[in-house]
Amino acid sequence: MVMDHEKQRARYVAGTEGAPPVPPPGGYRGARRPSGGVTPLPAVPGAIGSATAEPEVRTPANALGWIALIAGILFALVLLVTLAVGATDALYGITMIALQLVVVAIGVGALVTSRGRTLGAVALAIALVVNVATIGGVSALRTSAAGGYEGIKSEEQKHEEAYPGIKGTDPEQTLRQQSLEQVQADAESLFTDIRARVTAEFGYEWVAVGDEDFRPERNGYGGESMLVEYTSASWATTEPIQDYDRKLAVMDLIDDVVAEHGMSYLYSFNDEFSGIDPSMIAKLYGSEDPRQQHTWEYYTENYPDPLRFYANIYDLSKDPTGDFRTAREAQSARTGEPLEGLQITVIASAVLSDADRAEFEEKLKEYPGF
Repeated sequence: MVMDHEKQRARYVAGTEGAPPVPPPGGYRGARRPSGGVTPLPAVPGAIGSATAEPEVRTPANALGWIALIAGILFALVLLVTLAVGATDALYGITMIALQLVVVAIGVGALVTSRGRTLGAVALAIALVVNVATIGGVSALRTSAAGGYEGIKSEEQKHEEAYPGIKGTDPEQTLRQQSLEQVQADAESLFTDIRARVTAEFGYEWVAVGDEDFRPERNGYGGESMLVEYTSASWATTEPIQDYDRKLAVMDLIDDVVAEHGMSYLYSFNDEFSGIDPSMIAKLYGSEDPRQQHTWEYYTENYPDPLRFYANIYDLSKDPTGDFRTAREAQSARTGEPLEGLQITVIASAVLSDADRAEFEEKLKEYPGF
């Protein structure tokens, strides 16, 4: 039995070559065993099964953070209400800009504190989206689309905009010249005589083209004056006039009629002696040579009165490219006028209606020196 025990012990002791030596009796010098046994590792906060884990404590935001958030929201609401009522002038005022700076300053102050950082960041984000610049820009676009900038104009500007005349034009000249009604009467008389003479001489029939137009004149101060630019309805022959000599004869006859009405002789824009550069004549009328032009344009006026008379002849036979025909077809589609032939029109700028004369004179009293 003893022999068996010795063999089993030798079995476990054998093969120990290279193993570290057994410590000497009493252990290594200086080594100490902890008196309390094995020191336990500290528990990981929040770890599952840890007996020492404690819930995390969240600190509430400080007063500065709440003030920044409330100020940002209130300022955004003020801007949105101002936008809704269309008060563009208030948006660009010094008060709004100052309030914007105060809101930003409070937000930055809250941002640098640990307990107000989150609310401060939210307040600044609100200020970044809803601020004087963005809301003011939107308001300006709305005001522009609606055509009104009354709120941001000074009283002096508003006063100038209401000026009844035209800047740089003597209002006394406006009162001395033909009124709108006189221009209309003279135009109708002139048209009647021209139509009758041309029909009697050449047999052409006429058709009315378009309607009268009254366009308000700007006063030069950003507003509208009490004056209008008058464009008469036109008259056009129903037949084309393509022969060169016939064109000259028709214009000579019209020249006689306008002279009888106290107007100067006709002036030809398309003629080589018009003073216009030949290249420009070719561009406007199709050629430098009147015989090859698709358009003849004649003009006269009764200066110093405002009536201006135009007589044009359109001739599609002088259109080798077809471009002029395309333009005339588009014009005819808009107005119903014949594609070619003679057409006469009267235009008068800055004329005052007899019905507005008394009011015009009364308003002028508010503008001494204008």
